[in-house]
Amino acid sequence: MAILSGKTVLLIIGGGIAAYKSLELIRLLKKRGVRVRCIMTRASEEFVTPLSVASLTGEKVHGELFNLTDEVEMGHIEFSRAADLLVVAPATADLMAKMAHGNANDLASTTLLATDKRVLIAPAMNVRMWTHAATIRNLAQLKADGVLVVGPNDGEMACGEYGPGRMAEPAEIITAIEADLQTSPRLLAGKKVLITAGPTHEAIDPVRYIANYSSGKQGYALAEAAVALGAETILVSGPVALPIPPGVQMIPVTSAVEMLEACQREIPCDIAIFAAAVADWRMGAPARQKIKKDAQALPSLQLVENPDILMTVAKAEAKRPKIVIGFAAETENLLANARAKLKKKGCDLMVANDVSAGRGVFGGDRNTVHLVTEAGTESWEHLTKLDVAKRLMDRFTSMLKDKT
Repeated sequence: MAILSGKTVLLIIGGGIAAYKSLELIRLLKKRGVRVRCIMTRASEEFVTPLSVASLTGEKVHGELFNLTDEVEMGHIEFSRAADLLVVAPATADLMAKMAHGNANDLASTTLLATDKRVLIAPAMNVRMWTHAATIRNLAQLKADGVLVVGPNDGEMACGEYGPGRMAEPAEIITAIEADLQTSPRLLAGKKVLITAGPTHEAIDPVRYIANYSSGKQGYALAEAAVALGAETILVSGPVALPIPPGVQMIPVTSAVEMLEACQREIPCDIAIFAAAVADWRMGAPARQKIKKDAQALPSLQLVENPDILMTVAKAEAKRPKIVIGFAAETENLLANARAKLKKKGCDLMVANDVSAGRGVFGGDRNTVHLVTEAGTESWEHLTKLDVAKRLMDRFTSMLKDKT
């Protein structure tokens, strides 16, 4: 509870049946010592009354854009800037569309457009609205803009349908608010961090490729942790099925050559972290057409070596990042191979992990890592990938401080 005590949350209540949950959310926030100020859309007043909201917050409820008294006393711009966090719950399809496209035709949407604070939304709508292409596009845009999202959950709708679209429960929203407001000090503000993640796909022909089992989860967790420290975070990602962490600048790539080119465009930077599982080889000349099965002979695949992205950047002269971190995914002789890679590739630290079958690292949510430097080895066992990422970013931040 101490995390939120003394904080101010501006709660924007959208028009939907889930608006009734906003009353419990207010109660939980107040219990934690949070000052809650509210904006209600006109539609939300069809589901909960301003009197109920005002009674729980102990504050005047706002709803009209052209209210002379409110504008003279504070104004919609300062109204949002006085908060530590803006929370939209429920965030209807209409509100999300307004936010994604920068519309501002009422107090809620105008405030959201004028704010310079973080915004957390809790979407709530019919399952068909949630899965509509327009909502999917709007959600992707909001995430790219750095908007935080909690939910929605699967469940039965008020309309009788079942599926994703139920607003996250108030306790879940509280957890998301706490996670944002307890963010580590922004020790990397003004610094640029480059991170690679995921596998690469190397084309064999138009329908086949060489790849590996990397999910990208560790790299994406590192990007999330870097943003939390205030860094300008560039994520160069191979093909994965993961949402882009809020606040991250995403550069999607497919092949190792594309990944190297993207990284070279983004250096110099302060910290470069090469967590991607890059394919070692690619076809020298991918087939232009699908290779057909031949009963008489197997196809001959002429492979060539891919560029070594980590070594190329680590040994760059004028553009070398201040700190360069490599990842060694091994199935045998883990520490010996990691030490050899550290020396060969010229990076400052190698993060080694065992990706043998049955370890659950590729695609899993936990990791055991070994930090290998010229001075020795340090092991962190059985942590979530997000915990690993946070601890690694703290370490890299200290390394950068020592170097500068």
